[in-house]
Amino acid sequence: MESILRIAPEDNVAVALRPLEMGEEAGGLLLRERIPMGHKVALRPIAKGENVVKYGYPIGRAAADIAPGEWVHVHNAVTRLSGEASFQYTPRLRPLPEAEPASFMGFRRGEGRVGIRNELWIIPTVGCVGSVAQALARENAGLARDGIDGVYAFVHPYGCSQMGEDHARTRRLLAALCRHPNAGGVLVLSLGCENLTKEEFLRELDGADRERIRFLTCQEEADELSEGGRLLRELAETARRDRRESVPASELVVGLKCGGSDGLSGITANPAVGAMSDLLLAQGGSALLTEIPEVFGAEEALLCRCRDRDVFERAAGMIEGFRDYFVRHGQAVYENPSPGNKAGGITTLEDKSLGCVQKGGTAPVEDAAGYGERVRRRGLTLLCAPGNDLVSSTALAAAGAHLILFTTGRGTPFGAPVPTLKIATNTPLFQKKQNWMDFDAGPIARGEPVAQAARRLLALVLDTAGGQRTRAEQNGYREIAVWKDGVTL
Repeated sequence: MESILRIAPEDNVAVALRPLEMGEEAGGLLLRERIPMGHKVALRPIAKGENVVKYGYPIGRAAADIAPGEWVHVHNAVTRLSGEASFQYTPRLRPLPEAEPASFMGFRRGEGRVGIRNELWIIPTVGCVGSVAQALARENAGLARDGIDGVYAFVHPYGCSQMGEDHARTRRLLAALCRHPNAGGVLVLSLGCENLTKEEFLRELDGADRERIRFLTCQEEADELSEGGRLLRELAETARRDRRESVPASELVVGLKCGGSDGLSGITANPAVGAMSDLLLAQGGSALLTEIPEVFGAEEALLCRCRDRDVFERAAGMIEGFRDYFVRHGQAVYENPSPGNKAGGITTLEDKSLGCVQKGGTAPVEDAAGYGERVRRRGLTLLCAPGNDLVSSTALAAAGAHLILFTTGRGTPFGAPVPTLKIATNTPLFQKKQNWMDFDAGPIARGEPVAQAARRLLALVLDTAGGQRTRAEQNGYREIAVWKDGVTL
């Protein structure tokens, strides 16, 4: 087993695949100091001001002269990013790999939609009734039988005291969740005096399957818990008519997400997810890539894959919009990575971003969708949302992701509204947190081909789509978060 990995021929640093000690020889290189697992070591002299290159792209500049065998990290390397960037459309499209047709056992809904769970969801239009929603979920948990997979409340603090685009974002996101095919029935719970009114929400839901949606306004009922229970029983009767049947993998939509990343994220878990995504897309399936601020520094690697100039213009505009968002709030675009990322070996935002976009595989980018919008085209879509784990995972679910592949090198327990598969970048994490982790990508660092890991992961994805529960589902971890930007009244 190799102890260091040079990812691309152009790289002047390599990544430690295990903890390395000073004086040890690694890949023909004598180490001048200790290198933690996932961290970088210089392969040749790097002069002060010279680019540090990883993944074949600059990830920063040397802040001091660096000798071969020295540790390269935040003490001697800095970001190259600023608040400005310009992009050119230079398409480099690659064909998808061949893949055997596959299928999973899913639920056929109306209007040709497909779900992978048959659940009852309670969605408050305003934070004031969040506790009522949770009480309804607890009191009606017994409905999870005879084909119903569970009863869940998704609480949030918004839906009132919001204005303008903030208010519109909340409305779009909640309406998109109401349309999600993993929900066999949805109870929309309102208070009655919030500025996200029932009438406004109904307009947002125009065209939705009303047989699967009920409304309850708490201020209008003497006993909202009794009436809510009655409506949930009605929804359960409808949902129980649905049965699993064989569905081609081309109907599956997966969300791609990372959090608590480390220096192995871009080497093991993210490439495995990207290769798995390519296999799914080769069968006609769909994938959603988000976390737009974690594209900063990796724009060239991603934008060159846009299917045509129209997609490029919209994707580039989305990235520019996020830069403006940072500047408007007086924040540096490179205020990333997190302390945990740095401890795991990620030095700059470029380092993090180039590892992050590995989740998107090699497929062409077919579309760029806004926050709260649903997926419109098959293939790979770039979705507008920030990097925050809960906010971006909720956006993936609202856009139509049936499940989310979440890679992590540090570990995290949370679950999105849809099944969330946790993919460990390293085997020690997988072994330590087996109550959180679903898949071990660590063998890639020990020589397993990425393509083989991708096939293992695809099998798990199809099993999960067919009803196998994720660790987060087993633990009962489900939540949403809404992206807020504007004034609170």
